[in-house]
Amino acid sequence: MPGDSRRVPGPQDSRSPHWYGKQPPQHQETGTRQDGRADHDLRPVYLHAGVVSQATGSAYIELGQTKVIAAVYGPREIARREEFTMKGRLCCELKFATFSCRRRRQHMQDNQEKDVSLIVLQALEPAVCLDRFPKSQVDVYITVLQDDGSALAAAITCAAAGLADAGVMMYDVVTGCSVTQCGDRQLLDPSGSEESSQEEENAEDHGMVTVGLLPSLNQVSALVLDGHLQQQTAVQAVKTCISGCQGIYPILKDCLVTSTRRKVPAVDPTSIRTCIDGQNGRT
Repeated sequence: MPGDSRRVPGPQDSRSPHWYGKQPPQHQETGTRQDGRADHDLRPVYLHAGVVSQATGSAYIELGQTKVIAAVYGPREIARREEFTMKGRLCCELKFATFSCRRRRQHMQDNQEKDVSLIVLQALEPAVCLDRFPKSQVDVYITVLQDDGSALAAAITCAAAGLADAGVMMYDVVTGCSVTQCGDRQLLDPSGSEESSQEEENAEDHGMVTVGLLPSLNQVSALVLDGHLQQQTAVQAVKTCISGCQGIYPILKDCLVTSTRRKVPAVDPTSIRTCIDGQNGRT
């Protein structure tokens, strides 16, 4: 049977290029991590608001190589067929881009993404004044463009910045931070290789903690623990996450101030003086 002469013959089996890459050691002998950070150091953070022009509010964040974008739409009226309520509704949907992870993700939202969406929603709801927009709904859409660790914490911070950029009334913004426990070491803001590291899996303390914090109110809005941690270790991990959230808060505040100044035009002092003189009857 004649074959297809126009088809380029390829190997029957193929592997991802990541399979041939060498995995560098996670911890160096000097006590620093792979990227040179200390155990309780954050990665470089870049945060920018107002990146999606069609959305009511939006934000983009980079935590090292982790890249997340969030878009906020609303408030909009809830469909009449739904039950009447005097409190607004907050909806959140998180999706990993198909190219965001080492393994290709599906186009449809899977169970993991639904669980992460629910966690982000639970972290944001205590900060939003839902009674300010009755019979209305605010939709938050989060896309993880690249996952190199701490994607949940980055999604919480990015979504909170998007809500604030949209002008949604909030009691406080929410910042997120994660800690990975590898034996006796607590690694703040872990990278993807540190999250997937299995060299300390047989240790008594091994797991990951993510905290969503309201910095001004000093209240925890979300707490996620995955793994096996003793009580004292878990408490110390939560404290480390809170200190990390407090470190991200000034960056989030400066981002929102810059976004507000960009939206509101600068006021000329001479025009204010002329307006006051006109009200007083001066010429």
